[in-house]
Amino acid sequence: MLGWFRALMPREDRFFDLFERHSHTLVAAAEALYAVLQGGPDVARHCQTVVEQERAADAITAEVLLAVRRSFITPFDRGDIKDLIQSMDDAVDQMNKTVKAIQLYELQAFDPLMREMGGTVVEAARLTVEVVPLLSAVGTHAARINQITEAITRVEGRSDELEQQGLKRLYRAHRHDGGDGNAMAYIIGTEIYGHLEDVVDRFEDVANEISGIVIENV
Repeated sequence: MLGWFRALMPREDRFFDLFERHSHTLVAAAEALYAVLQGGPDVARHCQTVVEQERAADAITAEVLLAVRRSFITPFDRGDIKDLIQSMDDAVDQMNKTVKAIQLYELQAFDPLMREMGGTVVEAARLTVEVVPLLSAVGTHAARINQITEAITRVEGRSDELEQQGLKRLYRAHRHDGGDGNAMAYIIGTEIYGHLEDVVDRFEDVANEISGIVIENV
């Protein structure tokens, strides 16, 4: 009876607009992070862009969580809505943590593999901004949604491979026998690689949340 009653009630669709707005902050932050990793005199400016996008994303997340509490009928399970927006917000939060580390260590130049990992962040963000609007008609777009979430998972796998290659290069460059023995450079480099991999991991979390929504609603 409750399910029949809910089916007759108008659905609160503004969640989809909020998800889409948030996904655009992910792309803007990812592109700024990629620009940071190109190095040079504009690093600080691009870092600030990431910070600003993280703040904008936080505001949208707060709006979603408030709407969940106030809406009588939601487009899908309230827990799924909360988990999805939180996973999206975790991705931009991790980008913010990455640039905070870059600012802390006053980095101006980055390894080529770090730049490649920045490219995987942009790719994952663009896939996210493509898939999120499809949730408004999840049954119609289920096949395409699954294709995109699988693509995000593949991006994460490629990012993981890049991180491993980067760590190996760092070790060889800075070990005592045959390298320059710069332990601090090695420590800082491994931290940045770790942050970048965490960003892409968070996008995989988004993909997993979306896959779960498809399973529950199709």
